Amino acid sequence: MQGAFEEHVRALEGAGARTRLVRTREDLDGLDGIVLPGGESTTMTMLMERVGLLEPVREAIRDGLATLATCAGMIVLAREITDGMAEQKGLGLLDIGVRRNGYGRQLQSFESPVQIDGIAGEDGKDGKEGKDGLDFPGVFIRSPLVERTGDVKVMAIHDGHPVAVRQGRIVALCFHPELTSDLRLHREFVRMASSR
Repeated sequence: MQGAFEEHVRALEGAGARTRLVRTREDLDGLDGIVLPGGESTTMTMLMERVGLLEPVREAIRDGLATLATCAGMIVLAREITDGMAEQKGLGLLDIGVRRNGYGRQLQSFESPVQIDGIAGEDGKDGKEGKDGLDFPGVFIRSPLVERTGDVKVMAIHDGHPVAVRQGRIVALCFHPELTSDLRLHREFVRMASSR
C-alpha cells in the first residue's frame, strides 16, 4: 500500500522467500506471512481502510498469520498510540503503547547497534551469548518509542526502551532491518512463517 515495501521484498527474496504485494483482500489468500513496512502509519491505515483491507488483515493476523512490522508497521499494530491523530485507526493487535516519532523527526535519525535476543549471528551463534559481534545494525528513522509493554516478549532494548518485541507470531521492530545488508531478521521471519 505505502511504505518501504520494495526494500523488504529484496530482503525477503534474499532470505529465500517468494513474495507478492498485498493490495486487495484476495492477495491475502494463501500467505504464510505479511510485512507491515515503515512509512507513514496514518496514511497506511487510511489506505487499508479505503480499499477494504483493514479488517481482513486484522483477521488474518489474529488467526495466526506470521507478521513482521517495522517502524510505522509497529504503530499500525500497537494497541495504544499515545499521540495518534483522532481519525487514526490501527489494528490494535500488539499489546504495546507507542509514541510516533519518539526518537525524533527525520533530522534526528540515527544508526546504533542493537543486540537482539534469539537472533543467530552469521556464524550460527545465538545472540543471547553476549556481545560477540552479533549486534544487529539498527537504523532508526522517525522511529516509534515503545512506552508500555504488556504481554509481549522484549527481544531488544536501546537506551532503556524496547525496540524489538514479539507476541505469538508477530515480530515488531522500531527500526528498519530492510535498509541494511544484514538478512538475519528476515531469515528468522521466513523461518517463523514457514513453521505454520
